[in-house]
Amino acid sequence: MTAQLPLPASMDAGAVPIGAAASLVEDEDGGRVFVHGELSYGWDAGDSVSRRFAAAKLADIKAGSVAEVAAAFGVDPGTLWRWRQDLAAAGVLGLAPEKSGPKGPSRLTDAVMSRIRSLRATGLSLRAVGAAVGVSEFSVRRTLAMETPAPEEPAAAHPGRPETEPLQEELPVLPAPVDRSEERAWARTGLVECASPVFAPAARVPLAGLFLALPALERTGLLECAKEVFGALPNGFYGLETILTGAVFQALAGEPRAEGITRIDPAALGRVLGLDRAPEVKTLRRKTAALATRGKAGELLTAMAARHLNGSHDEGADLAAVLYVDGHVRAYQGTRKIGKVHSTRLKFPVPATEETWVADAAGAPVLVVMAEPGAALTGSLRRLLPTLRGIIGDDRRVLVGFDRGGWSPTLFQHMAKNNFDVLTWRKGTTEDIGVSLFTEVAHTDGHGQTRTWEAADTKVEVPVGTTGEVFPMRQLSRQVNTPGGGSRQIHILTTNTNMPAGEIIYRMGARWRQENYFRYARIRFALDSHDAYTSTDDDPERSVPNPAKRKAYQQVLAARTRYEKTLADTDAAMLAARTPPPGTSTVLITNTMHNAITAELLSAETALDAAQTTHREISARVPLGEIAAGQQVLETETKLLTHAIRMAAFNTASTLAREIRTNTSYARGDDEAHALIRQAFTGSGDIDPRVDGYLTIRLDPLPTRRATTAISELCTHLNTTETRYPGTDRILRFEIKNKETSLKN
Repeated sequence: MTAQLPLPASMDAGAVPIGAAASLVEDEDGGRVFVHGELSYGWDAGDSVSRRFAAAKLADIKAGSVAEVAAAFGVDPGTLWRWRQDLAAAGVLGLAPEKSGPKGPSRLTDAVMSRIRSLRATGLSLRAVGAAVGVSEFSVRRTLAMETPAPEEPAAAHPGRPETEPLQEELPVLPAPVDRSEERAWARTGLVECASPVFAPAARVPLAGLFLALPALERTGLLECAKEVFGALPNGFYGLETILTGAVFQALAGEPRAEGITRIDPAALGRVLGLDRAPEVKTLRRKTAALATRGKAGELLTAMAARHLNGSHDEGADLAAVLYVDGHVRAYQGTRKIGKVHSTRLKFPVPATEETWVADAAGAPVLVVMAEPGAALTGSLRRLLPTLRGIIGDDRRVLVGFDRGGWSPTLFQHMAKNNFDVLTWRKGTTEDIGVSLFTEVAHTDGHGQTRTWEAADTKVEVPVGTTGEVFPMRQLSRQVNTPGGGSRQIHILTTNTNMPAGEIIYRMGARWRQENYFRYARIRFALDSHDAYTSTDDDPERSVPNPAKRKAYQQVLAARTRYEKTLADTDAAMLAARTPPPGTSTVLITNTMHNAITAELLSAETALDAAQTTHREISARVPLGEIAAGQQVLETETKLLTHAIRMAAFNTASTLAREIRTNTSYARGDDEAHALIRQAFTGSGDIDPRVDGYLTIRLDPLPTRRATTAISELCTHLNTTETRYPGTDRILRFEIKNKETSLKN
């Protein structure tokens, strides 16, 4: 008996596959669905009810995953989920498309519209007019846009978007998450690239305030740059966008490390991500390790830096950007043999890794690279300049500020030749500037605050090496008070000759914003945490400074000090020996007396010559393996990835704090903007996906009226960005509840 050959998934060569068992064919006559080659569903052109029924039943019988069925029918998974709910609740009649626009009688009667126009003519705001007549601000705006009053149902401003009144219907409080068990089963076999976000209507959702971060997160370029650099993660339930967005949400919720996910309700964070639950610690570590093995974390940071600095300067300006560069020591407390670095914060050498950070004019982090163990800031700066030039993308000058750790006149010359302006403090002692040269200088910052200083603007020549060559620089000197009632002069050096003196002083002082970021990120974003516990052997052939050379030099200094002291004592003894006693005119000094007086000096001179000879014979640099065999270095790719995520989180929070200061009426914005944003991120709210193409986030009021008003104004501003939720076509719309909606939901 012969076996029957399996039927093809479709009898039409142009069919769209749905999973491994079904296919869809649509043309001008309608549509047909084949399951294992058998025609199972069909509908005529324009029959949307039968089409929706076929899609819902295909998902019910698991002919394909929800994402595959939704993609074949040209809708997002959330729409397909709603069709299945409607079919289960009301049968086929529940799939009939509803009439767009308001469901009840229009409130915009002729009398109401006439009153709206009259009140608007008096100068009242749109919100005040709507409150006076009892309609929404959207209705007021639509009425004013009409040429003549319309007695019938007005047209919507955006297709498919009804007024806000029908959206205030009661939502289920914390319903069960959308069942994604089917997709998880497919993901375990590697047949799903990633699970798409699906949002179900829900009220009082914890952490709903995290949605506020998405417009600002989009500006950081983290998600777009990650897709360009990494492409995608291996097939699985959690995709690249979900992992990165969830990591940023974690950091903004106060748990930046992977282990912090255990202190966040997985269902709550899952609702914000559009999933049934958030990933676990082992999943986060596995996904991060998969990205780290590609070795492209540096490319991601560079791409984000280019995105951050793009458009940060005025078109046609001679100065492309203002950047600050500083080294950061990340102490290590484990058991691995890690090289020691002096920590200025801890005041002593500790096992640590060194990083070189670049910040913009506002102190926001832009780029971070791992420095070589024991490398000085001067060497790191020289290696960093080509990367910065590639990020800026043109030949305009860039002002680079750094502290005295980067002091090197040779480096200053190199930077000037490559169109980089230097901004740093002068190192070493120098003569004070005459008091008559000091004048008052001022600068007005971007917030309109004016500062004044007494400063002297002069030119100096800095020695380059020991050959007598000098490098001309501009010097700004200030007189500052010292403890005890005294004063001293401090000097700023720069190669920029066009910037006003007041702005030079302001820019040099603004470098402390980078130090403030280190302090803030250490507390809030786990800057110094060890996100990977692996290490590799350091290169034993790497050339490092010879510590024996330094010890020998210390012996030279000690021998020279002894020699100089002995020489002084010997001169005094010889002078005493040559001076005759009172009442005599002659002195007799024998060779024995002379040798006794100079014996100690001869011994000190011999010791000094021996110490200098020993110092000259010792090599200045040796291979690492000779002095620290078995030394290791910590894994860097994972740390750079977490840096990119937490930099994006910090810049997201900073952007929203800046929007509160500039686009809201919050009186304490200058002092409390960051605290208000942190409070808003952890607030609850409603998730309403019932309007196709939109995802409405309706936040619960904050504890105080002024905070609620500020976030409400921030929501209005964020709505103008038309931000789409990552991985979907839904535009985010933000609202904040008033007393009536708070009681209703």
